[in-house]
Amino acid sequence: MKTIVLAGGSGFLGRSLAPFLSACGYRVLVLSRSPKASGARFETLHWDGETLGSWCDALDGASAVINLTGRSVNCRYTAKNRREILASRINSVRVLGETIARSPRPPGVLVQASSLAIYGDAGDVVCDEQAPHGSGFGAEVCLQWEAAVNSLNLLHTRTVVLRIGFALGRGGGALDTLAGLTRWFLGGSAGSGNQYVSWIHIADLHDMFKAAIEDDAMQGVYNATGPEPVTNREFMRQLRSVIGRPWSPPVPSLAVEFGAFLMRTEASLALTGRRCVPARFLESGFRFEFPDLRPALADLL
Repeated sequence: MKTIVLAGGSGFLGRSLAPFLSACGYRVLVLSRSPKASGARFETLHWDGETLGSWCDALDGASAVINLTGRSVNCRYTAKNRREILASRINSVRVLGETIARSPRPPGVLVQASSLAIYGDAGDVVCDEQAPHGSGFGAEVCLQWEAAVNSLNLLHTRTVVLRIGFALGRGGGALDTLAGLTRWFLGGSAGSGNQYVSWIHIADLHDMFKAAIEDDAMQGVYNATGPEPVTNREFMRQLRSVIGRPWSPPVPSLAVEFGAFLMRTEASLALTGRRCVPARFLESGFRFEFPDLRPALADLL
């Protein structure tokens, strides 16, 4: 049975991706700072995401390594949190690269997570993989994150970087928060409502990871998002419709900032956006199960 090593597998995406890959016939081995969080279903090894250890042996002969490691950006951007957000990403790339480079039987592919935040607050501009990088903290983190990947000297391991959009899934993630607010009649658009949400159903994101593992032609950067981004106003309208809530008043930017302060997160996560498309996946013939927002939300909620 082919083995996939899943680094950072105890987070929202990892907890969803591991059983999907297992159902596809792979042996999934999770690397986690919190081994108990991944559940008893999968073999889990402890690592700290920055130093070599006994976990390194797991990469020898593996079919693929998927790296989802990174401190959550759903927090206040204090100086300490900024350092941890960046360091968690850079260090995990570095230590995995070192392990792969010295492995007698290196993995066939490294699938590295990144984020669409690299395009910054791009307004109405349609961003494919060739779009220029944006500015701001999120964009700078992604630039350094991907630079760390590009600096790896992996002679026998293919590298795929997935710039992941707003993943819609059950059991965690931002959709749960938005759905909860909407059920309490707080599901209005945020700020101007014109900022774009580049969303993707978790099932399609799973298939993108599977393609990155199994398609030897895949190499480099891919936007891992759905083909139909929508404005925040439209996203919240569809969410209210699916949940069965009436119109809700828009939430002014100042109210978003105050709410973010109370929730110990950053208002910019709701007030900024980018209109991204998965150009390279579409060119390769990738077929989306949920290309449109309403069926995606209805399936999950």
